[in-house]
Amino acid sequence: MTVSPQPEEVRQLVVRAFTELGAQPRCVSEVKETILIDEGKCLARSYRLRGFMAMWLVETGILQFYDPEGEMLRTVNLFEELVPQREAA
Repeated sequence: MTVSPQPEEVRQLVVRAFTELGAQPRCVSEVKETILIDEGKCLARSYRLRGFMAMWLVETGILQFYDPEGEMLRTVNLFEELVPQREAA
């Protein structure tokens, strides 16, 4: 059984990663979030902060991070990254 990552968990991961990459958010709400919906289904979410961008491809559970020049910096498989944290709680 695959457990879908929750949006708040992903948002927290994005904020931590942006901080590690040098785009220090002053608060969580400073990260701008956009949701792509097609025919009533959420396909992707993107997050932006000071030129950095992260894109969550919801169905595949992939989260990709890009620098201000558009170069991919990191890819995270959310099905592997977040599920163990939930099981440990």
